[in-house]
Amino acid sequence: MKSRPLVLISPCTERKGAEFSDPSLSLSDRYPRAIVAAGGMPWILPCWPAETIVVEAVRRCDGIMLTGGDDVQPKLYAKDLPPRLERTVSPADGARDLWELLLIREVFRQRKPLLAICRGQQILNVALGGTLIVDIRTQVPRALNHCRLDQKDKFVHKVALTPGSILNKITGKQTLGVNSSHHQSVGRLGRSLCVAAVSPDGVVEGLELAEPARRRLPWLVAVQFHPERLFEKHDAFLELFRSFIRACEPKRKSPV
Repeated sequence: MKSRPLVLISPCTERKGAEFSDPSLSLSDRYPRAIVAAGGMPWILPCWPAETIVVEAVRRCDGIMLTGGDDVQPKLYAKDLPPRLERTVSPADGARDLWELLLIREVFRQRKPLLAICRGQQILNVALGGTLIVDIRTQVPRALNHCRLDQKDKFVHKVALTPGSILNKITGKQTLGVNSSHHQSVGRLGRSLCVAAVSPDGVVEGLELAEPARRRLPWLVAVQFHPERLFEKHDAFLELFRSFIRACEPKRKSPV
C-alpha cells in the first residue's frame, strides 16, 4: 500500500491547557482533516525552537504546513509602533515565532514543499524580510471587514488571482470567494515573493515565489484566508490541499 506523504503541522499554543492548566498545544482539527482528505498524513509537533529538533523534523517530513493563530511579535518586522497600533496587537508567543522562523529556514535549506495559512503567510513574509500591516482597519483606507469571525466557513469577499499563479492554475479561476478571519496582513513583500491573490481593497490574500526563486522549492503557496474551513463544501480548496500533497510525494517536479 502506498504511504501517505507526511506533513509537519505547526500548531498554536495555549498558556493553560485543558488537562493540567500548563502550556499546551492548540489546533483546529480542520487542518489535519484537510491533509487527510487530500491524501496526506498529518504530524503535529510542539513549538520547541531547538535547532537540532527542527532540522531533524524537516528532514523526516515530506512537507510543512504553517497554520493560523495569534499575532507575530512586532519587533520581528518593526522597530517601534505608535500606541494606537500597539494596542491592536494580541499577546505573542515568542517560542512559536522562533520555531516557525527556524522551520521556514529549513524549508528552503532542505527544499521541502510549504503551505502557509493566515498567520502562516504573515510569518513567512516576515521571515523573508517583509513587513506586516499591523491593523487593517486602522491602516488601510476604505478597507473591507477582514475579521469576520462570525462567518468562519462562509465566503465574505472575493479575491483576484494572479494569472499564471499556482492558485490560478489549481482553481482554474480568475476570482475566488474566500472567508476572512484576520486583522493583520502582508505589508512590504519579503524577498523572492510575489502576490498571487489580492482582495478588492488591496490587501494581499496570497503569496508565491517569484521567478527565478520558484526553482528553489518544489512548491510554495501562502494564503491569508482559511481553506481548511472551506474544502469540505468547495472543491477549489480541496484541490489546493491535493496540489500540496502531490508536491510532497517523492520525485514530484511540477508545481501544480
